Amino acid sequence: MAQAVRRAVRASGRADVHRSLPDLPGGRPADNRHPLVALAMVLPCAAVLAVAFGGWDAVVTQASSVAGMLGR
Repeated sequence: MAQAVRRAVRASGRADVHRSLPDLPGGRPADNRHPLVALAMVLPCAAVLAVAFGGWDAVVTQASSVAGMLGR
């Protein structure tokens, strides 16, 4: 069944739809971004959202619960 779906997608040309879209300004992002770079990009945004929406207490509570389960 899965092979039939793959064949149908290839036949319809949907597998290459990303090639027909116009390029975004700045080009395509690199496929080999280091995980620490991604983490450095996400953490400031996550911290701002957590503080802005009052989720910081929930993060601290969860972290202390996990630390307690680990015995620290």
